[in-house]
Amino acid sequence: MPDDFFKALLLPLALITVLFGMGLSLTIADFKRVLMSPRAKLVGLACQLVLLPLIAFGLVFIFRLPGELAVGLMLLAACPGGPTSNLISHLSRGDTALSVTLTAVSSVVTVFTIPWIVGHSMMLFLGDAAAIALPFWKTFAQLFVITILPIALGMGIRGLRPRFAEAMARPATIVSVLFLALVIALAVLRQKNLAEQFLLAGPAAVTLNILTMFSGFFVARLCGLTKPQCISISIEGGIQNGTLALAIALGILNNPTIAMPSVIYSLFMFLSGAFMIAHFGWRGKNRTGFGAV
Repeated sequence: MPDDFFKALLLPLALITVLFGMGLSLTIADFKRVLMSPRAKLVGLACQLVLLPLIAFGLVFIFRLPGELAVGLMLLAACPGGPTSNLISHLSRGDTALSVTLTAVSSVVTVFTIPWIVGHSMMLFLGDAAAIALPFWKTFAQLFVITILPIALGMGIRGLRPRFAEAMARPATIVSVLFLALVIALAVLRQKNLAEQFLLAGPAAVTLNILTMFSGFFVARLCGLTKPQCISISIEGGIQNGTLALAIALGILNNPTIAMPSVIYSLFMFLSGAFMIAHFGWRGKNRTGFGAV
């Protein structure tokens, strides 16, 4: 597959498909819910927008990641929750409305925060060796086109044709998940020195996924939230939008090494998502330890 076709067409198309499908399931009320009973939403957003990048920053030093992989892990942590998290939250008996709200709000907020976090990460970890600048407004404009516009279009169709949107929401989710899996598989096959990159970035990416899930759950629990809310906040922190991270790393930064943490993370998050579904969704409600609130 030609390199330009993958980066210029397939990756953006996959991301647009995923976010358009999410938009079909959203209404203005999903955003208004942030202002009504806001505690769970604020806790979830704090875990995702603040705690997650801080954990990633610490893991960069703990695992002594080389510069480009360090930037890749920070890029991943800066991305919003993935739309797949909504499905996993639902199957895990989480608060689906909370999950949808957190995904929607974080997708808007991170359009502003991604250029800032990634730009500073490049200066810190790559320094003078950084071959690619990340201009804020140009990156913002690109992110706006490939994230906010598909969501807005989906929401517009939901507002004008609610029955059509409801009928299309489930097929769109299935297509989005399959498309995401295809893009991840192609990204894996395109990597050079795959085994070496996995050994370098794998432990940090996997630890980020596991640690953010556990941290989100227990922070929500300490804040007195309900068990379904804890589950959704845990999943929102652990299921990031890997497609967006890949699109930025390969399409904007043009750096396959920076994409590597997102590739590994995107593969592993399906396993951690399956664990959440099995633990909370399939084995009943009366559990102890991680499952008890």
